Amino acid sequence: MKVTVEGSGAGPAAVKRRRSGGPGRRQSGAFGGPGTVPAHHDVVLIRDILDKMGPEDVHLRAVTKAAAASGGPRTHPVPIITRTTIYKCKNFSVVVFLLPPGATIPLHNHPGMTVFSKLLLGSLRVTSYDWAEADQRPVAVGGDRPLLRLAKLVLDADLSAPCDALVLFPESGGNMHRFAAATACAVLDVLGPPYSGDRDCTYYQDLPYRRHIDDTDEAAGDEEQKPRLGWLLETRKP
Repeated sequence: MKVTVEGSGAGPAAVKRRRSGGPGRRQSGAFGGPGTVPAHHDVVLIRDILDKMGPEDVHLRAVTKAAAASGGPRTHPVPIITRTTIYKCKNFSVVVFLLPPGATIPLHNHPGMTVFSKLLLGSLRVTSYDWAEADQRPVAVGGDRPLLRLAKLVLDADLSAPCDALVLFPESGGNMHRFAAATACAVLDVLGPPYSGDRDCTYYQDLPYRRHIDDTDEAAGDEEQKPRLGWLLETRKP
């Protein structure tokens, strides 16, 4: 994966208005800082705003033109993903990702963050996980640093625009996710709080889950009722 980062610009008015809120509302708005989760009514309102948004609301034609102008020659063997930050403050950021066909944003987490993702254009496959147990410690495998931890599959589906926004939370909703573009795609993310120097993401490789030795045949027969599990192995940044 190769990511080209564009500069900041004016964000969607509807999302920026959400920051200021109504009379008497705290300036921090819906996002209260790392590890906090917006109130339910804020989640519903932001999702409703995003569900009504289309490519024109983020001036996608202009964003695409700027990305094409800055991307350089199209001979690179790895599809280039362009990330454009259109609004950022200490509490949240609004980012647009442009993915060419065949590009993949690898499986990664969002530490202490709530993230709304809206597919504005195209078709992609999203795969997401949460930890199987919140207090489970990762297991070191082999030498060096690789860590392995059990996770449960939350979503593994093909999406096509227009579609409803997805939302993930610090410990639920599919905090670790991967996007794989089937066609040229544009994804709008609202991240609260935004990534920063002391809050970066960790990348993972998902591995097949082998049934525990103490699983009984009776439990195995109820496979459809059990969550789909997988091992997530920490990997280096692509």
